Amino acid sequence: MSRTYKATGINLKSMPLGEADRLLTILTQEFGLIRAVAPGVRKQNSKIGGRSGLFVVNELLIAKGRSLDKITQAETLESYPALGQDLGKLAASQYLAEMAMCQALSEQPQTELFYLLNEHLKRLEQLPKSSGFSILAHLCHAAFHLLALAGVAPQVQACSLTANSLTPDFSTPDWQVGFSTSAGGTVNLSAWENASATGKNSDRNKSIKPDDVTNTKILPSTGRVAEAIGTGYRAIAHKQEKLVLDRRLNAAELTLLQHLSQANLPAIADLHHHDWLSIERILRQYVQYHFGRPIRSAALIDSYFASLPSPLTENHATV
Repeated sequence: MSRTYKATGINLKSMPLGEADRLLTILTQEFGLIRAVAPGVRKQNSKIGGRSGLFVVNELLIAKGRSLDKITQAETLESYPALGQDLGKLAASQYLAEMAMCQALSEQPQTELFYLLNEHLKRLEQLPKSSGFSILAHLCHAAFHLLALAGVAPQVQACSLTANSLTPDFSTPDWQVGFSTSAGGTVNLSAWENASATGKNSDRNKSIKPDDVTNTKILPSTGRVAEAIGTGYRAIAHKQEKLVLDRRLNAAELTLLQHLSQANLPAIADLHHHDWLSIERILRQYVQYHFGRPIRSAALIDSYFASLPSPLTENHATV
């Protein structure tokens, strides 16, 4: 058996190792998530030093090791230098990298995840300097697409309780819908109130046994039942959990959420700055719930957007 293998991968995480090496976490098309040592890259005269940077896409030749594999050759295919030159872009890119590492599998091809992440990093790279809240819009768009690939995207087109479609109503003052992470997405407030009053959603609070769902497992970190799909495991429900209404959404916020499933972000990405802050918070809570761990880069997102000038009050016209 060959002691070397080739892979095309994007660097998602880097940490110092020893005196001159780096330990890289790499998302590859062919083998999923791998960890490999980049030897000597912290030396000034290293031939592959620049190729070990974050979000650099390389064609790699890797030697197998007893505990850690070692990169012996690297040829850069693509890099995104602008991501490291803008704090907002860097924070958004690290956020997406964390999501990818949460859902990527090892020793299995992850082609779709690789291309999806690469595409959204490219879009962030191409944003003009000082894009401000446009970065946040693109982050939300990418996060929704990653959730969709994992099979856990929130329901935003219909009520999660009744399956009736939801259409934003800009003609009615103070029109709102609810969002419940534990219910799986948006909910009609009347349906939510009726269900709460009659206890019709009590069945969803019962424990779900592994035998009730085919191809399932219990996620040890969260106690959730999960179903194997695509690139990872899809959470079905939390055991013994009461459904909670997390927040209420206005017509503009629901419209933005519903646009996130599109392949390209529409022109409204540059509008409704305050609403994009709300959308990111909603998606962040949803991501952390389903992946069972915090998004550490979210603290940098909070810090960055708190430092920006407060957006002007906007007229939420129909979009």
